[in-house]
Amino acid sequence: MAASATTGVMNPLLGKLSQLLSEEYKKLTGVRKQASFLKDELSAMKALLDKMELMDNLDPSAKNWRDHIREMSYDMENCIDDFIHDIEGARAKKGFVRKMAQRLRRLGRRHQIANRIEELKVLAVEANARRERYKIDDCIDSSPGPVAVDPRISAVYKEVAGLVGIDGPREELVSLLMGSEKKLKVVSIVGFGGLGKTTLAKQVYDEIGGKFTCKAFFSVSQRPDVKSLLSGLQFKLGMGGSSHAYELQDIIDRLREHLKHKRYLIIVDDLWDQSAWNTIRCAFPDNANGSRVMVTTRLDDVAATTCLSDRACIYSMKPLEEQDSRRLFFSRVSGPENVCPPQFKEISAQILKKCGGLPLAIITIASLLASREARPLSEWESIKNFLGAKSATKPTLEEMRSILNLSYMHLPVYLRPYFLYLGMYPEDREIQMDDLVRQWIAEGFVCSSYRADLDDVAESYFNELVNRSLIQPVETCHGRVLSCRVHDMMLDLILSKSTEDNFLSVAYNHEDIARLHSCEYKVRRLSLQSDVGGAKSEALATSMSQVRSYAWFAESQYTPPLSQFKYLRVLAFEFPYNWKMTVNLTAIGHLFLLRYLKVSAISAGVVLPAEIQGLVYLGTLELYCKPPQSFPSDISYLANLFHLVLPDCIGLPKGIKKMKSIHTLRCSALAKSLLDDIKGLGELTNLKELNLSTYYGRCLTLEQEDALISSIGMLRDLKHLFLGCSCVRSDSDIRLESLADPPPHLEVLNVSCWKFSRVPKWIRELCCLRILSLHVLHLSSDDFRVLGELPSLVDASIKVSDVSQDKVVMVGTGLFPVLEDFSLTADKNAIVYLDFEAGAMPKVQRLTLQSNWREWRGATPVGMECLPCLQDIRVCHQHCHLVSRETLKRCDEIESAFERAASLHPRHPSVTFL
Repeated sequence: MAASATTGVMNPLLGKLSQLLSEEYKKLTGVRKQASFLKDELSAMKALLDKMELMDNLDPSAKNWRDHIREMSYDMENCIDDFIHDIEGARAKKGFVRKMAQRLRRLGRRHQIANRIEELKVLAVEANARRERYKIDDCIDSSPGPVAVDPRISAVYKEVAGLVGIDGPREELVSLLMGSEKKLKVVSIVGFGGLGKTTLAKQVYDEIGGKFTCKAFFSVSQRPDVKSLLSGLQFKLGMGGSSHAYELQDIIDRLREHLKHKRYLIIVDDLWDQSAWNTIRCAFPDNANGSRVMVTTRLDDVAATTCLSDRACIYSMKPLEEQDSRRLFFSRVSGPENVCPPQFKEISAQILKKCGGLPLAIITIASLLASREARPLSEWESIKNFLGAKSATKPTLEEMRSILNLSYMHLPVYLRPYFLYLGMYPEDREIQMDDLVRQWIAEGFVCSSYRADLDDVAESYFNELVNRSLIQPVETCHGRVLSCRVHDMMLDLILSKSTEDNFLSVAYNHEDIARLHSCEYKVRRLSLQSDVGGAKSEALATSMSQVRSYAWFAESQYTPPLSQFKYLRVLAFEFPYNWKMTVNLTAIGHLFLLRYLKVSAISAGVVLPAEIQGLVYLGTLELYCKPPQSFPSDISYLANLFHLVLPDCIGLPKGIKKMKSIHTLRCSALAKSLLDDIKGLGELTNLKELNLSTYYGRCLTLEQEDALISSIGMLRDLKHLFLGCSCVRSDSDIRLESLADPPPHLEVLNVSCWKFSRVPKWIRELCCLRILSLHVLHLSSDDFRVLGELPSLVDASIKVSDVSQDKVVMVGTGLFPVLEDFSLTADKNAIVYLDFEAGAMPKVQRLTLQSNWREWRGATPVGMECLPCLQDIRVCHQHCHLVSRETLKRCDEIESAFERAASLHPRHPSVTFL
């Protein structure tokens, strides 16, 4: 069972009390007796707390009692953690003299903890007595809570063709942006929160982005750090590799120089502040190349500030028309049928009127009502009544919050902590699903039944939040959501609920730190989203000692006093890519409860402790940073480490074969590893994802290659394999081709850095393979058949270096039965053309072809019109940037041929030239 937001850590606490009652602690008679009593008392409270969780408005006395129990539960768990730490620490010591010395030193400490447990026992008794004295149970409505939402609603947002009401605005904006003006033009989209401004801007960006030399999409948010934003813009524009600029003026100068001769498209999303725009716009030179900037904002005065010239305009976004609102609503409620049952016609019209044509409101309510058309009309009535008697053509901010709050109140109790934890991330931040679920696990929210993998259980909770439209998918891969974003209005709700339940705290400045220092309740989770470091942050050392999750999303010269955060489970640092300071993590060796550590700061240094084997619960260690001067030599002793990303230039840990728990492993300096450790990879039988490269080291030796290939063959549960390299000998591909028995469950295989002579024969054995990146010297129709017969392949990227046989490869009928994305790159002097038979690639949607087209045959792939699901064609010409008459003429011919073929295709797919 997972802990809910208001019960705090009740379920994990009960689990730890059960642990003290196990055989392992049977000699601790007094402690076991107290633990048994506490477990009984707390279990009696839990049923009432669960009822409270389903109520929106609690009686003040009931709320006060609930809050008291929540904080008491946190303190109880901390006390038990201290006790277990002392016991386990004593057991770990060896030798008679050392053991006796430790025992004498710990007697006083254990006596203190025993007294503390006794105090907690008294608190529990008093809490139950107060419950009876104030008749807390009578304050709770005994009627059943809202019926749980049927979760059948689709998990993925509709493709562009299915987004109702967006076609007209999109085409209008495209027309505004793609005019003949050569001077820089700025277009601002302005409208109420929840109208879909960002969605519309993204659709326009995707449609016209291929017409520009360079492009970028970035968000500003309410509290912008303009220097960090523009630093990030450099990275998005591909300027990160050579950047040494750090001062704001230097960054602006570099951006202007980079964009000076380019035709660029920049989307500035979610702009709130006029002064921020006045700085940001300095980075965009007016170069008379037809460049465009698009801004989204909900503030009219900010939109007016962006459009001060005659080459600027404002597009006011309007709510959806009634017909589009109904289409959107019922596409979510009833799925593909998209119809309204007669008995719900009137009630649905009333609900939609209250949503005022706002897509966010419509999607939120529709997700809540999904599948309720088969249930009593009274349930729909209760939703309508909750929205209030006042109808609106455009909801006010308060009414919009009421709609979002309704979605929260119908969220099952077990999902609430997962949802509220999103408040740890800054506004408009793209949140990686892997990061989020591993943090949930580290916090103790996720428990597994029937030995299910915790990552899989947590991902299912993530998907539920997507299904309910509480988070918005950003990056998806064939039905799997890899990252998400939280709408800013939803984030406001999260932070409001988090403050009410003392779930997490966010600090933006020194005043926030001071406020937290004097807060009624202890800070349990803390997210710092600005530079609040320095002398004024000494308060962290005393007031934050109870913090369980600590995240830092800012630039700062200050490292918090980690040694005093002894109850810390999650520790995350995320800094701009060119932030060049050093993060001192030597104190983490004392954080006994630490389960998750990630540092994401490409240009920053990290100082690690000499030993970390004391972090017995550490499950995730990810270091994206400069190589540390030293790396803990005892990391192989971490028995519970599941996910390990090693920093640059660090080889495999010595003795890695002992790390049996590892599920995910990434090493970018494989060649620096000892031969025995490469052999040891084969003993990591729980490994599911392996990412190895030699980018920061020398080439692998023959012995290392043999050991690697042999080890890969032993990893029978491996699902993801990436093998990168910077230098491969001419025989390396042959050695990898000799892999006799590949992992049978491989789903993702990326070996594009290894040049195979042909498609290796062992690939035909990979029946589960879904995503493939492969580099071959020669490609024939027979080779293509090997790939085409893979039953699960949905995404294939093939690179060809040399074609000594036929230049035309035929894709036969029935091949690639489920393929959705296909990319073919002809490298250097290679020339290869694809032709399709009827019935080939029946589900392919995106087709990418890259070549120098030196011997352009004057026609697009034969049979391309036979690809029934084709939606998007991307054509890459390797030399179109060379301004010669012959090259430009060939480019024009290629573009005309593909555009003509697209117009004749039944689905009229889009064509983008890169």
